[in-house]
Amino acid sequence: MVVVGGGSGGLACSKEGTKWGLGGTCVNVGCVPKKLMHQAALLGTALRDARKYGWQIPESQTAMAKAVQNHMKSLNWGHRVQLQDKKVKYLNMKGSLVDEHTVRAVDAKGKEMKMSARNIVFAAGGRPKYPTHVPGAEEFGITSDDVFWLNESPKKTLVVGASYVALECAGFLAGIGLDTTVMVRRIALRGFDQQMSGLVTVYMEAHGIKFSWKCTPKRVKKLPSGLLQVTWMDLNTTEEHQDTFNSVLWAVGEALMHLKHINGKIIVAADEATSVPNIFAIGDIAEGRPELTPTAIKAGRLLARRLVGRSTELMNYENVATTVFTPLEYGCVGLSEEEAERRHGKDQIEVYHAFYKPLEFTVAERDATQCYIKVVCLQEGEQRVLGLHFTGPNAGEVTQGFSLGFQCGLTYEHLRNTVRTHPTCAEELVKLNITKRSGLDATVTGC
Repeated sequence: MVVVGGGSGGLACSKEGTKWGLGGTCVNVGCVPKKLMHQAALLGTALRDARKYGWQIPESQTAMAKAVQNHMKSLNWGHRVQLQDKKVKYLNMKGSLVDEHTVRAVDAKGKEMKMSARNIVFAAGGRPKYPTHVPGAEEFGITSDDVFWLNESPKKTLVVGASYVALECAGFLAGIGLDTTVMVRRIALRGFDQQMSGLVTVYMEAHGIKFSWKCTPKRVKKLPSGLLQVTWMDLNTTEEHQDTFNSVLWAVGEALMHLKHINGKIIVAADEATSVPNIFAIGDIAEGRPELTPTAIKAGRLLARRLVGRSTELMNYENVATTVFTPLEYGCVGLSEEEAERRHGKDQIEVYHAFYKPLEFTVAERDATQCYIKVVCLQEGEQRVLGLHFTGPNAGEVTQGFSLGFQCGLTYEHLRNTVRTHPTCAEELVKLNITKRSGLDATVTGC
């Protein structure tokens, strides 16, 4: 088997049966450095909270970026060692398909080799793209691939885009004290529950992150001072505006493989097979798959097991939990409220919800207006849970645990019959008892 791609999916597939080296986006420029930078921003908030708890903490600067980069390098080396231990041959080369059993590989010096295999797996993922229609975008801009490896502060930054990558980058940049603006063309967090998306962005705005809504960039020009002058259009008025920034970070989507398919993705069957039976595709490069590291890892492992005849199990892409690591974290699993209504009809779903205040927000006198939980259920019968949504501290830890219930047919009664762990934020999920339909105040009071 030849695996093209050294990211999470490719590593998992190769061990079971790029420019950035091994680990791909997740390890080098994605999940791992993102979470570490998010943690740095959270620690800044914690330091401010600490003063309310009576701690006297002097101001200090740390070598945050260097520490994050060193950790990423250690993970990269660890992946290389694992491949050696499992006798997987690693080639730092660019691969392309010659025929159904042959891959051509070219290294940085132009040296070429060919290899043949019974099965070929594409796990090449994607890279951030620049808007080619905006003059100066690529020449003067950066992407999320670059932000973790900068040698100096990006200072005043414009983040263009409203995906989870855009909002996460804006969140940790602002969290470490930088002047940050997000430019949004239409809506934030497309594909996520839009009520929850609104809570996330309102919280970000309340904590100093500026948003330019319904705006689109027209051009970027570098001034003699070194500052970047950005011109954009307000889509509501068609008027043009300008401002200067030290950095412009583009988070407007991924560039994938060069294919005839309009979005550059490979169409695959349930078993990850392409139209050529012995060629497979996993991860971000596959059409209709969640663009998440854990799904690529699991899909890669299951595919390898099937190819060697150890299993027939297919990847289950339903009800995969995920978290957006914005200043107020948002975790979810299952359907958004909008998608549940689309599939089942508004009258056939029941939404239980609550606004709550995390205990750790109380002494620190932090605003908890956007800390919110909702569970979307079928209205009839046992009220099977279709979607679970949570904004608040440690959202990923909360939704990871509850996502297990979705694999076991979680119902509203299961939640109500669960004894809570007190005092926690997660316990508010098993206390839910007010429906949106009722119109009652959903604010949690007391214990």
